[in-house]
Amino acid sequence: MSAAIDRIVVINDLSHAMGGASALAVGSAHRFAERGFRVAMLAGDMPDPALAEAGIAVTGLGQARLLGRAGGLLDGLWNRAAARMVRRWITEHDTPRTVYHLHGWSQILSPSVFAALAPVRSRLVISAHDFFLACPNGAFTNFATGAPCPHAALSRACLAEACDRRGQTHKLWRVARHAVQRFVYRPESSPPVLAIHAAMRPMLARAGIPPAAIHPLPNPVVPFSTTRIAAERNREVLFVGRIEATKGADLALAAARRAGMPIRLVGDGADRARLAAEYPEARFAGRLPPDDIGALAASARVLVMPSRYPEPYGLVAMEAALAGLPVILPPSALLAPDLVAAGAGISVDPRDTAAFAAALGALAADDARVEAMSRAAFTATRHLALSPDEWLDRLLAHYGTRLEALQAPSNASCASGSKLIAANAAGA
Repeated sequence: MSAAIDRIVVINDLSHAMGGASALAVGSAHRFAERGFRVAMLAGDMPDPALAEAGIAVTGLGQARLLGRAGGLLDGLWNRAAARMVRRWITEHDTPRTVYHLHGWSQILSPSVFAALAPVRSRLVISAHDFFLACPNGAFTNFATGAPCPHAALSRACLAEACDRRGQTHKLWRVARHAVQRFVYRPESSPPVLAIHAAMRPMLARAGIPPAAIHPLPNPVVPFSTTRIAAERNREVLFVGRIEATKGADLALAAARRAGMPIRLVGDGADRARLAAEYPEARFAGRLPPDDIGALAASARVLVMPSRYPEPYGLVAMEAALAGLPVILPPSALLAPDLVAAGAGISVDPRDTAAFAAALGALAADDARVEAMSRAAFTATRHLALSPDEWLDRLLAHYGTRLEALQAPSNASCASGSKLIAANAAGA
């Protein structure tokens, strides 16, 4: 029988669901609370009031993301305030059956959070939403060229690679941070790491994380629609994500224009105003709640996910596929082989505008192919994701395993003690 969980502590840079990883962290806190668990959240930003309203005990630093604020670079190496917050919480609230789940730390909390969590490491689980556990730039990619990186972090080859999107000075800062992180994280004795795709395992193992400590756990996905979107009847290209270079919104716009297809973009970001001026024919919907995105998706023929760097999962791709939308995504997305094999996707380098536009044009001209892909997406990709309830059950199983492992030595000691007492009694 699983050991009873006293409290679940969710730790993340942000308490607001601003992106995929934060949405999962915050969403898990809400769902655990709905199931009746005592839940606490430790975050680097100003706490979202919705958490307290849901009965979640939230503690936050009230800090902004590292880049762009005074002292951000130093805090990024070692955020003393974050370490104090976590240590104080543990001192005041920890119990032997409290479990800890670390999601994101690279934007505010910094590597100091690993040191602060050392006293409860035996009850800690870590989610790998990206590659920051194993790579200084978090992506195993040379951002200057778009090429995947084959190097081990902090190796000579890694140090010589000019891979950072902000230049070599920032690369050196990332290297310093990773060195600090490796020292306090101690990957060779890592707590369980929950990787959002099985293909992450060899990449995470480059950091010295034992393969046995890496557990694939697909993301929970709520489809854009519970009934199949008849994509073959539609004409619009759909992009959902941050409007910035890393997500390739500009690449989607260029390809759609070249293919002569209408495009709608859902999301916001630093490049939105510039791209809206450059592409007046495109529709920019801004950031929308899930139900509104689903309504727009009903008018889409294809979803594009043209990220410039490897997507460890690609939540939006699965939200679309499970609703019956064909997906075009880059070969560097770990989901690409899965969706292509299911007949639900096309893999193309989004930097190759001609090839990207050709893929869009081929779908625009072939209703039968789009319908076949739509039906395959709706029926043959279910194994690539979990429902929110399945995901929560899997998390609870991992938490329970951590607590059971702690109980085992004490149970073994009790059994040994009983045998010794019996033996002594028999000898007497």
